[in-house]
Amino acid sequence: MNVKRRSILVAGSALLAASMLTPMTAAAKDKVVFSGGPAGGTFQVVANAVQVYDPIKQSKNIRVRAQSSAGSVENLRKVNSGKAQMGVVYSGHVYLGRNGKMKNDAKKYEDVMAVAWLYGAPAQLVVRKGAGIKSAKDLVGKKVGVGNAGSGAFANSELFFNHMGVWDKIERNAMGYNDAAQAFGNKQLDAFWLFTAFPSGAVIMAAQTNDIELIDLGKDAQESGFFDQYPYFSQLSVPSGTYRGVEKETPSFQDSALWVANSKVSDDTVYEMLSAIYTDEGLAHMKQQKKTFKNMSLETGTQGVVTPWHPGAVKFWKEKGMM
Repeated sequence: MNVKRRSILVAGSALLAASMLTPMTAAAKDKVVFSGGPAGGTFQVVANAVQVYDPIKQSKNIRVRAQSSAGSVENLRKVNSGKAQMGVVYSGHVYLGRNGKMKNDAKKYEDVMAVAWLYGAPAQLVVRKGAGIKSAKDLVGKKVGVGNAGSGAFANSELFFNHMGVWDKIERNAMGYNDAAQAFGNKQLDAFWLFTAFPSGAVIMAAQTNDIELIDLGKDAQESGFFDQYPYFSQLSVPSGTYRGVEKETPSFQDSALWVANSKVSDDTVYEMLSAIYTDEGLAHMKQQKKTFKNMSLETGTQGVVTPWHPGAVKFWKEKGMM
């Protein structure tokens, strides 16, 4: 063997030995941007609650970062594109998006997959007591807060008010819940619309400085055939006493808020995050963040979903006997 060849072999052996002595670098964590919603909304509470939960914070495999957004429709688009790996989206928007039926948007959002049902989100329409507004039809000519542009609240207000024939007859103000409550308190709005679980902090804030009423949206929806046209909505009522001064049950309708993930998120990541949140401790943590999550459980985790599941979620829910 010539000297040059022997030198190459010796150098190679030395490199191999050195590499065997060097500790292996830990695998990079799977980065998850969890898209929530605007300030004052429950979507952002979900994202923040998942991010700060200790077993997820301490995970060796995942790093979660909560990110604010306009809400459901923006989350649908962000999760589908991969700009966010997870988010909260209303079941109806996932359904419409997958089927290319979003208003003025024929694109099919087929990379958004269900992870879990979180809570029911009811429509709430707040007005001043004694203002003479008893139905959505009475909003004609009124100044109405309709939710942030790009949010589920805005999309559903447009859907419902168009159905009722008043969308183009109201003075629409696109703004978040807290801003709407403040504007309402300053008499800059006659009414404001929410699509979120009750009790809403924004409505509580409005009721501290105003005598308020909730409009019977259930009656409007029933009499107008709204449920026949949009069957993914279900009926419910806001209980008496939920808000100061509102001492009667108020019928309304709701959609389901879903935890969703992009189809390319690893099955292991989805499975690990579900396994952390859907324990007694994890569910207690969620309920401590907001009473809205009081119905989160293994038993309710698969309800209200009419679109495809993420494979990692399928593995988890099947193991728990819920699929």
